[in-house]
Amino acid sequence: MNFLRGVMGGQQTSGAQQSGTQTIQKLCDRVASATLLDDRRDAVRALKSLSKKYRFDVATQAMDHLINVLQTDRSDSEIIGYALDTLYNIMSNDADETDENQQIAPDDLGVQFSETFINQQENITLLLSLLEEFDFHVRWPGVKLLTTLLKHQGPQVQQTVLVSPMGVSRLMDLLDDSREVIRNDGLLLLQQLTKSNAAIQKIVAFENAYERLLDIITEEGSSDGGIVVEDCLLLLQNLLKYNNSNQNFFKEGSYIQRMKPWFEVGDDNSGWSAQKVTNLHLMLQLVRVLVSPVNPPGATNSCQKSMFQCGLLQQLCIILMATGVPADILTETINTVSEVIRGSQVNQDYFASVNAPSNPPRPAIVVLLMSMVNERQPFVLRCAVLYCFQCFLYKNEKGQGEIVATLLPSTIDANALSAGQLLCGGLFSTDSLSNWCAAVALAHALLDNATQKEQLLRVQLATSIGNPPVSLLQQCTNILSQGDKLIRRGSKVQTRVGLLMLLCTWLTNCPIAVTHFLHNAANVPFLTAQISENLGEEEHLVQGLCALLLGICIYYNDNSLENNTKDKLKQLIEKRIGKENFTEKLGFITKHEFYSKAAQKPQPTFSSPDHMLFDHEFTKLVKELEVVITKAIYKSSEEDKKEEEVKKSLEQHDSIVSHYKSIIREQDIKMEEFKQTIASLQSTNEQNQSTISLQLGQIQQHKDQYNLLKVQLGKDSQHHGSQNSTTQMNGFQPEDVSRLKGEVEELKRQQDILQGELSEKNVLIESLQQSQVDGQTDQMTEEIQKELETLRSQLHVQSAEINRLQAERMELLQKTETSGSLSASGDSSVNSQSNTEMEQKVAELLKEIAGLKEHLKNQSEEKSSWKQQLDTAQSTAAILQDENQKLKQEVTESKKEQDDLLVLLADQDQKIFSLKKRLKELGEPVEDEDDMESGDAGDEDDIDDDDEDDVRDEED
Repeated sequence: MNFLRGVMGGQQTSGAQQSGTQTIQKLCDRVASATLLDDRRDAVRALKSLSKKYRFDVATQAMDHLINVLQTDRSDSEIIGYALDTLYNIMSNDADETDENQQIAPDDLGVQFSETFINQQENITLLLSLLEEFDFHVRWPGVKLLTTLLKHQGPQVQQTVLVSPMGVSRLMDLLDDSREVIRNDGLLLLQQLTKSNAAIQKIVAFENAYERLLDIITEEGSSDGGIVVEDCLLLLQNLLKYNNSNQNFFKEGSYIQRMKPWFEVGDDNSGWSAQKVTNLHLMLQLVRVLVSPVNPPGATNSCQKSMFQCGLLQQLCIILMATGVPADILTETINTVSEVIRGSQVNQDYFASVNAPSNPPRPAIVVLLMSMVNERQPFVLRCAVLYCFQCFLYKNEKGQGEIVATLLPSTIDANALSAGQLLCGGLFSTDSLSNWCAAVALAHALLDNATQKEQLLRVQLATSIGNPPVSLLQQCTNILSQGDKLIRRGSKVQTRVGLLMLLCTWLTNCPIAVTHFLHNAANVPFLTAQISENLGEEEHLVQGLCALLLGICIYYNDNSLENNTKDKLKQLIEKRIGKENFTEKLGFITKHEFYSKAAQKPQPTFSSPDHMLFDHEFTKLVKELEVVITKAIYKSSEEDKKEEEVKKSLEQHDSIVSHYKSIIREQDIKMEEFKQTIASLQSTNEQNQSTISLQLGQIQQHKDQYNLLKVQLGKDSQHHGSQNSTTQMNGFQPEDVSRLKGEVEELKRQQDILQGELSEKNVLIESLQQSQVDGQTDQMTEEIQKELETLRSQLHVQSAEINRLQAERMELLQKTETSGSLSASGDSSVNSQSNTEMEQKVAELLKEIAGLKEHLKNQSEEKSSWKQQLDTAQSTAAILQDENQKLKQEVTESKKEQDDLLVLLADQDQKIFSLKKRLKELGEPVEDEDDMESGDAGDEDDIDDDDEDDVRDEED
């Protein structure tokens, strides 16, 4: 311990002061060789105290020993804290004391020592594991050390953290630390960690970072909060800027709605603190990150929609129209509102309806334009207003029409200040910046809108008392041609550039405007004179724009003016200027130093008013026109004629295509209607099929009951067959039996004919399925329909015959009952009771038969309705003969009808079978098929067996 006292400042016995290098060397040896933890701890504490003054020596001699302490002495938080503090002092560039021996700049030292530390990847992993310790003396210096390493060697440390298991999660836990100093330094650490690393940004976002950061902002007082709110906003910007995935997650998590309370400023806007201004500025920038024009259009539109729905846009407009708001906050608010409404029709319409709280109320657009054309307003504010006006008109034909309408004679209100009046006032004011801004703003009202370009030709201006009014187009060209007067008025290149950009935008893709421009005889000579002169470099841009305007007059010329046709203008260029000279002057535009800067982003950002020369949308227009104008200048008249013919043919082709597109749309609508009709018919058909199946099941049940009763009746009649067979035969007339036989034969013959016809129809259906010719299919389908009608009529006749046979059978049954009652008058009471039972069974049979007929009738009616619906479906499907699927459907329906006929024929066969069987039971011989004969033979055997049993009973 005496050694340490000497190091820490005690005097040695010799009285000589040890040098710092020797002291550090002895301390390092002590850390490496001491066996007691207390000695090592004291040595590390001493190194910490020397690390600021002797930064270089401590770093070069003690770094390895300090790292070893971190690895081996994890159990003692005090020595770990001293080691981390020492490493932070030698790597940080914020040391209070300067190293007397160092000859390298402090910044370079920090980078050098950080690189040495992270050369071993295990050191970063070790540092991440130490951050899990909750002890304040370990966690806080560990956070500061890792933050410093990220500042000096960010990409390398980020890569190590990314591949470390749970590395990002451990750092996210710092936001939940109850000690504010650790939480706040954790925010600074995460700021450095998330810079320019999309992978880490995504991991941090999905570690619930949005929720934690927004909670901290709310707890700290939102815009009224301190530096912690600023750190949270900077971290949110790191997570969201240029990261589409995180932006989408932020929107879907409904975090945009939580931003609205940030902008609820009070009525008293005086005395804003510097921190509040900074916080609100960062909040506005965060909104702009979500709706930036560089984001994918779909994502931007989605965020714009959410901001309108949650009321965020409305809150921004309130700040926009409020009084007492600091100038820089007002400027940033205007830029933010600009990008929130850019390209969103709903947001643009809302912004058009916003009024300033003035008396009388004025539209917000008018109030902003007043600031834009006011030369006393700050330059950045005027640029912001111009950007807001451009965003309001971006892809907004409705807004463009409203702005142009304020210039038309029929809509001008003399008592109210309009946007059009302000633009015209700025266009012809003595302030060149107002000229340029008004010209660009008016050009955006015409951009990609041929209708408004034609409407603007109607605008008339009263230049002076007593002189007739002139058109706006004429006044713009007059100002350009009167160069000497403009120079005396103090005009600059900026004014002429603004007017030329307006004219180029106006005349592009508008032949009527070109005609109006060329109608003034002084315009073409002025342009050729400007292009052909050899002026200084400051005039090169004006020459290039004049060449562009003349080229537009050639390319979009409809040859309606005889003295200024395409060919004559090209001849004029060739004689007065020269084609090569013309193209060279045209190239001055894109070669200008401010052209590329304006082409980078839509927002006009200029370091000074003199640099305000190009508009972003105009740069895109120049890029499109330069190529086509160059080609048009070098084309011959024959090529122009061919091109005109091609254009006309293309226009005709486009009209034909449009006509056929409309026809196809109508056919698509009809097809959808037909599909819906067919679908409803199919559903109805399925319902009918289920109903028919149910009824067929019921009929089958009744048939089974009828057969059961018939069998029971047959057994009873066979029991008494030996006694009254002669009596039953006596009840029939021979001619009735013969007639019945003949009718049965006729029915069999008709059945054979129908079966043959059905076979022919089946063959015909198969041939239909193979046929692909529409005309033949239609004809064969009609034949099938005719044949089906014939079969229906034959079926009707056959049903009538069956009904007549049933009636005659009833008469025969009545005769049988009468003869049976006469022959049984002398029998015993047992026979009388048997006859009574037989009569009851016969009556039940008659009742069942009547029920069956009723069911058959209902089935026939339902089948008729179903047939009608199927016919309707067939007629509907016939309209779509070109579809092979519809043809197959018709064939399928025809087969279904054939199947129905087969079912009916089967029913008739059953009825004929029952009639034949009944005749046999009555004792009449009937010629039958083999299966009938085998069944009858079985029945006769049963009868003979019963007769033999009766004879044995009588003998007994």
